[in-house]
Amino acid sequence: MLSSCEAPPDRPNVVFILADDMGYGDLACQNPQSKIPTPNLDKLAGEGMRFTDAHSPSSVCSPTRYGILTGRYAWRTRLKSSVLWQWEPPLIGEDEYTVGNLFQYAGYHTACIGKWHLGWEWAFPDSIDIKRSLPGLLVDYSQPIREGPISRGFDYYFGDDVPNFQPYTFIENDRVTAIPTVMKPDSLFGGRGLMVPGWRLEAVMPAITKKAVDYIHERTNDDERKPFFLYFALTAPHTPIAPTVDFEGKSEAGRYGDFVNEVDFCIGEILRALDETGVRDNTLVIFTSDNGSPGRNGEGYAGPTNSVREYGHNPSFPWRGIKSDIWEGGHRVPYLVRWPGFIPEGSINAELIGHIDFMRTMAEILDVELPDNAAPDSYSILPAYMGQSLENPIREALVHHSGGGLFAIRQGPWKLIFGLGPGGFSGGIRQPGLGEPLGQLYNMKSDPGEKNNVYFDNPDVVEQLTVLLDRYKSEGRSRE
Repeated sequence: MLSSCEAPPDRPNVVFILADDMGYGDLACQNPQSKIPTPNLDKLAGEGMRFTDAHSPSSVCSPTRYGILTGRYAWRTRLKSSVLWQWEPPLIGEDEYTVGNLFQYAGYHTACIGKWHLGWEWAFPDSIDIKRSLPGLLVDYSQPIREGPISRGFDYYFGDDVPNFQPYTFIENDRVTAIPTVMKPDSLFGGRGLMVPGWRLEAVMPAITKKAVDYIHERTNDDERKPFFLYFALTAPHTPIAPTVDFEGKSEAGRYGDFVNEVDFCIGEILRALDETGVRDNTLVIFTSDNGSPGRNGEGYAGPTNSVREYGHNPSFPWRGIKSDIWEGGHRVPYLVRWPGFIPEGSINAELIGHIDFMRTMAEILDVELPDNAAPDSYSILPAYMGQSLENPIREALVHHSGGGLFAIRQGPWKLIFGLGPGGFSGGIRQPGLGEPLGQLYNMKSDPGEKNNVYFDNPDVVEQLTVLLDRYKSEGRSRE
């Protein structure tokens, strides 16, 4: 078995699959009460390792994607809450080292397929002050879209950036594949803007899945025989909840459940492509989600939050909260890894890990020394992948961040939530007689449902975790 300090005999291909708004409890293998069949994900879990304490860096989209690709918390950037909106410039700096750069340095071919949502430089006239509500009528779609994936470590890109943002067209590398020429009708879900004639929301997932499958076949048939890194960023089951007709009625959880079932099918297509091309045994596959699910039922391509529970299905099972929350349901996510011969089959791991650890884990596998300023918040979790018995936790602590900008820090069993406000933390307590807002402290080992606030009972823990988070903020990094 591979130890944590030696490289594999052959550099593995790496496929990182990121679902969009898929909850921990959506997987049948994690939720005995799930109303959604997920046979491919269940099989993947059985062939590899399932992590039960894995977390996205944020409980919303853009900051998580930033953290995955840079190994740095996004709250260190200009994005202190929420997500990037249409027409916003890149969040990843021009000089920032990315996971794509790491793989390119190691001799890999790299591809990003699917949802980007990390900003571009669109071809607006220089005189225009870009506003996120500005219709894209002034964009010159014949020009390259600068500062996107292919300038951030990827040799190839295909996707539609964000499926509910204009322009409604596919992008390949740095250009649209077809120029949008008509205004999207109000009856079609999404923000106002231009689309390609005949644009269909249901066609997005099949299109990006086919591109990902084709990419695997192309790379394995390429004369260079370079190993490849595929970052496959799904657009589902995020709104617009748009399952194709083939998946209608395939679940007992409405259109949302049908869309999750389509996600499972698309992942099965990726796994089948690895089998067909003969690279299964030398490919590390990682599946996870960018944050928790809002639990919409899919009516009108969306639906109210938590409405899918009307079907008896809880996407957050067994955790408290939903997408955007600082509670566990916002950021504790499914995390499956498979690497035949290296990762123990059918194993379950309770190690505290984060998506932000991807960068240093890959650097250790590839035996590449990162630049000093790269991945300041990332740890290598390769020992956990290998199923090694560990005397101490890999991470000193892990920082959580809500959609509304709230912080929490987790160390061992303790989770300290700071402040009151929107973004998944509306309860809280106030110190008697003073009225100022205080935090919440939970013991996640004895109280995984975050029901019993023990803030006042453990002042030493509160002080210790507060000092630690302050240090992480002030020093600009959370690891030496």
